[in-house]
Amino acid sequence: MRVLVIEDSVRLQRTLGTALRKSGYAVDLSGDGEEGLWLANSNDYDVVVLDLMLPKLDGLGVLTALRRKSNDVHVLLLTARDSVADRVQGLRGGADDYLVKPFALMNFLPEWRRSAAVFTATSRSVLALGDLELDTLRRTIRRAGCEIELTSREYLLLEYLARRRGQVVSRSEIESHIYDDQVDPMSNVVDSAVCSLRKKLGGPGDDTLIRTRRGFGYVLEADGPASA
Repeated sequence: MRVLVIEDSVRLQRTLGTALRKSGYAVDLSGDGEEGLWLANSNDYDVVVLDLMLPKLDGLGVLTALRRKSNDVHVLLLTARDSVADRVQGLRGGADDYLVKPFALMNFLPEWRRSAAVFTATSRSVLALGDLELDTLRRTIRRAGCEIELTSREYLLLEYLARRRGQVVSRSEIESHIYDDQVDPMSNVVDSAVCSLRKKLGGPGDDTLIRTRRGFGYVLEADGPASA
């Protein structure tokens, strides 16, 4: 699951980003409404965590602009304790849920999981590519009906590629969405993860489910000829 956090407090932004990544989510961060709206319209997010009080464009403005473009991404509002009217307006404007600030991280995560569970229960939770199936709710992988055991990082990598199936994904994109800034730019951690994932996915006569586009990155394709 890919998440966008739009929050102007650097401390809270980093805290939420770290907590969500440790829970296994791919996270992008933004500190103002204009950039956040651009990111939300430019990428395929599953959930947007949206603060109402933002510079450049407030949260309600972001929400209104998203819904006007028929962007139905699941939106969890972060709102101040005394902004009841804003909460009501936000929900009427298309938000799916809200959480009142200030809150402790120990309270955010259960609320987040509840909100995310509502989203996954009402959206397509199974991604199918040929004989490969990813159940994003249960985080299970099957190929040709056989379940495949993956590490958490391998699963996140495969889900990220699956959500962008047919698109070339660069190593830097994978690093920022799966590993964030914990990886040395000169390391081969992405290449090693892709190699391990290819071996586990296997498949009779097919080891090219994840294809390399030399100089560009990787692409997940269920069919088609192998690349050189």
